Amino acid sequence: MRRSLPAILLLVLAGCGQSDDHAWLGYAEGDTAFVAAPQAGWVAKLRVERGAQVKTGDLLFALDDTAQAAARDQAEAQIAEAQGQMGQARASLDLAAKELTRQQGLLRSGATSKQALDQAKSAYDTAAALIAQINATEAQARATLTGAAYQFSERLVVSRTEGRVQDVFFRPGEYAPAMTPVVSILPPANVYVRFFVPETEFAKVKLGRKVSIHCDGCAKDLTATISFIAAQEEFTPPVIFSVGNREKLVFKIEARAPGGLTLNPGQPVDVRPL
Repeated sequence: MRRSLPAILLLVLAGCGQSDDHAWLGYAEGDTAFVAAPQAGWVAKLRVERGAQVKTGDLLFALDDTAQAAARDQAEAQIAEAQGQMGQARASLDLAAKELTRQQGLLRSGATSKQALDQAKSAYDTAAALIAQINATEAQARATLTGAAYQFSERLVVSRTEGRVQDVFFRPGEYAPAMTPVVSILPPANVYVRFFVPETEFAKVKLGRKVSIHCDGCAKDLTATISFIAAQEEFTPPVIFSVGNREKLVFKIEARAPGGLTLNPGQPVDVRPL
């Protein structure tokens, strides 16, 4: 028997409103790592682009290091100068020590005066004080060098995680404020699913319960563990609206798996309890 077009459309719409009562709708989500430099500066080099796969230790970007290199070089010059002064100061101390020893021997034999001995002692103390001063100057310069070298190294920002670059916020020639993300990375371990359970089925979920995940093109054995349950219910989010569920109150649930899930953030999924 032939059906009229309006009747067929009604059947189609009715079918669209039907859903699998045993499946909860949701989507894949990911916690992105935002990589920023601890210092402000002009972006000099950018070594990654969107979609690039990076590993821990890979260089992401570099800031201009002119001032930091100058501070490092100045500290190194101060160390070299102190080391040069030290050689002459040690020679003066050795000479003063010999003269002091000689004057002490002459005084015991009565061949010199107490005043000459005091002068020799004063010359020795002055030479020893100069040695201490040079040592302090070199130590201070080395501390300055350590700080300058660290500041210089901070201009090269490397990845502390692995994953795919999601976005680049600053490019060469732009000024990046301190602690402002320049690159964002999504580590595979940070991919999870977020789904919504009607209040009528809320009793089926609890922290630690296993769920299976299904989607177009997904592996058949995807499972995760419920790691978060919202404290309050909410209306069905627009991202999963359908004719049958748009007025329902649901609870937001999140489930994760060790090492993350092989899904793309935003990918729609069906979740079922195990």
